[in-house]
Amino acid sequence: MIDSAVVARNHVTILGSGTQTMLFAHGFGCSQQMWRFITPAFEDTYRLVLFDYVGSGASQLGAYNPERYANLNGYAQDVLDICSALELTDVIFVGHSVSCMIGLLASLKAPERFSRLIMIGPSPCYINDGVDYVGGFNRTDIEELLETMEKNYIGWANFLAPVVINDPTQPEMTQELNESFCSTDPLIARQFAQVTFLSDNRSDLAKSSIPVLILQASQDLIAPVEVGTYVHQRLRNSELAVLDAIGHCPHMSAPQETLQAMTAYLQRASNANTHGAVY
Repeated sequence: MIDSAVVARNHVTILGSGTQTMLFAHGFGCSQQMWRFITPAFEDTYRLVLFDYVGSGASQLGAYNPERYANLNGYAQDVLDICSALELTDVIFVGHSVSCMIGLLASLKAPERFSRLIMIGPSPCYINDGVDYVGGFNRTDIEELLETMEKNYIGWANFLAPVVINDPTQPEMTQELNESFCSTDPLIARQFAQVTFLSDNRSDLAKSSIPVLILQASQDLIAPVEVGTYVHQRLRNSELAVLDAIGHCPHMSAPQETLQAMTAYLQRASNANTHGAVY
């Protein structure tokens, strides 16, 4: 029996006519609407589940609890709550940006729920450690970003949206992301940003054995190619596909290329399963 409270809390949407479930998890400052260029291609073959994290999109803002969402485990619990509410197993989890690590954490807590992960622009740590890890930002960069959010939220959104999209030829995408940022409660967004950009999940990568596809844009200012390579090298059962796409949101800015990589991966996985191979 479906738990309607969780469905309402996270504004869960169910599409498609397939038997296996694809669960789509949006990134920071976004909502499930960002998947609209991707999902139609899968509706005939999969059951699609989309949702908004508490505090994002059309979720129930009254359910937001600063203590629960003080780290990524609170968001991972959202994912597991949805899986439990809909009795989901054998899930293909598709996560963007911070949701990649959220999905990883959820799969470590309940591996029986997930069959594979598709990570779009993952980063286990956004901060350079000064030794051998390039995350893309210095800690002072992040601290200044968070300080700007507190002092001038609109100005922060106007600054970050073009950095995320990183493609002046697609101003409509930059505008949409800017509007999405601005539609989020500033206090909730500030805490989610802090949790996102200050988390370090590098040690969790080696704990996972679930098959993973990593989709890495060739020019991503938020999660550089070095980060995608790092994730691939430390996830034992992973593939890395570097896209020609520019920016941190290839599912929006280059949906056809993103779809091609996803469908090719899923087809290979299906063929391997059909022939009884270990994939």
